[in-house]
Amino acid sequence: MHRFGLRTVVALVVAATAMTTMPSPASAAPPVFGSDWDDPVTAAPPVERPPGRSCTTRIVDTEFRDFTPFTGTFTPPAACRGPWRKVVLTLHGAVAGRQYDRLGHLEIGGVTIFKHSTPQPSPDGIEWTVDKDVTGYAPLLRTPQPVEMLIGNVVDDTYTGVLDITVDLTFYPGRAPAGGADRVISLAGQHREGTGLAGDLTVPRNTERLVAEVLATGSGGGCEEYWYLTTPAGADYSCPAEAGPYREVQIRIDGTLAGVAAPFPHVYTGGWSNPFLWYTVPAPRAFDIQPVRYDLTPFIGLLTDGRPHRVEVSVLGVPAGQPGWDVPTAILAWQDPLRRQVTGALTTAVEGPLTNTSTATGRTVTTTGGHTLTTSGYVDTSHGRVTTTVTRTVTSDSVHTWTEDESYDALEATWTDTDSVTTRTGRGEPTTIKTQHRYGMDGATTLASDARLTTEITLTDAALITGTPAGPTRLSDTYTGTASYLTNVPRPERQGRATTREHYLLTTPHTRYARTIATEQGVGVAP
Repeated sequence: MHRFGLRTVVALVVAATAMTTMPSPASAAPPVFGSDWDDPVTAAPPVERPPGRSCTTRIVDTEFRDFTPFTGTFTPPAACRGPWRKVVLTLHGAVAGRQYDRLGHLEIGGVTIFKHSTPQPSPDGIEWTVDKDVTGYAPLLRTPQPVEMLIGNVVDDTYTGVLDITVDLTFYPGRAPAGGADRVISLAGQHREGTGLAGDLTVPRNTERLVAEVLATGSGGGCEEYWYLTTPAGADYSCPAEAGPYREVQIRIDGTLAGVAAPFPHVYTGGWSNPFLWYTVPAPRAFDIQPVRYDLTPFIGLLTDGRPHRVEVSVLGVPAGQPGWDVPTAILAWQDPLRRQVTGALTTAVEGPLTNTSTATGRTVTTTGGHTLTTSGYVDTSHGRVTTTVTRTVTSDSVHTWTEDESYDALEATWTDTDSVTTRTGRGEPTTIKTQHRYGMDGATTLASDARLTTEITLTDAALITGTPAGPTRLSDTYTGTASYLTNVPRPERQGRATTREHYLLTTPHTRYARTIATEQGVGVAP
């Protein structure tokens, strides 16, 4: 997954990243990368696991050498039949030799519950582990289900890294957490349409709340993996895109726009033409792709008639015929236990003007874009009429500068995505939960006259959630790194160097988690 954007770089590096536990304690870093380095690590908090009894079921145990998917069957553990306080997915991987970063997915019962990009290996080999809380998919796990996993890979005389992968599900019996969905639904007849998908959705007739989760990724090594660097028609750059870099993930129900969202600017472990940046500390979200969530509750009045309804997910701004986006979608439904059917209506679906101004001045492109959507509807439930209003606003601002041969290529960009959901039951007071996301990317790649390529980059993933009964939650995940290597020489002679740092801060009304990690040449050092 490399950009091929630096026209003067003939050979691209294949290197490594991954994630597991703590980095090495403060130790002497080598002057350049050798044949081995620390296993990957992130600063994110571990998944909390309840005390007491648990049951673990292995659902994947395979090697990925090509594009053949693994298939199997999941059976709920007999000793832990549920309900469950928590369900944790654990992926463990190992790879050695030489390999690109690869993007994979795991489906259970036709629903994609996990999407993962892999590290690139050291010659001596690395291992990594990713834990994910999948309690929200518990309704899917109550009965036997087919399992499919694919991490497409190429193994030959040059790219020798075989991906050895296991996936386990660990179940912790006990009372299920309040507020979880009652059903997890896959779109029937789901099929790809260009860079999106379409399928039919039939919800239970007593559904009273509905949420879609879309695992949207641009990938595949082409320009859409680096969509934020594409340029409008007329700009002299290696990744043109008619309308420039503005992208928006949209969802429609029966042709009506039901949700808009800003895609997260993922950077995989070969990103920005410099895998040395990501060998030990990956970019935020690289190993656990997070879904874009849409509250579709205003549309329930149209959906509880027992008939299938068309759902379409697409990425706005992708040039016609350009591949590279994947948008698997899951639907979560909450049901009214005292009604066989709820009825209601969609009362508002107002789309604000879409703005997308991308201007090229010489070899600088300045882009400003944004969109707003408000939907509102009601459902008549056993506990009264519930009215839900959802307002979503997305913005995008970036400045992209490069030289004629792209030996200098720089981007400064910010994306925001603000989701406000207001709920009112009967004549009661309305409550509003507001989620604000802010993504940042500030980086530059330079190829010097001595053929040393240097990348400096800062990535930010920040969020603020307000309006919940417990109080506000704040997240800030910041990665900074500088890495360089000699181009057009054999791998052992690249003299790769890198200093990286990640700071993760999460505060809730009752807890505070803060952690900083740092590396030099792939070895953990004191931050």
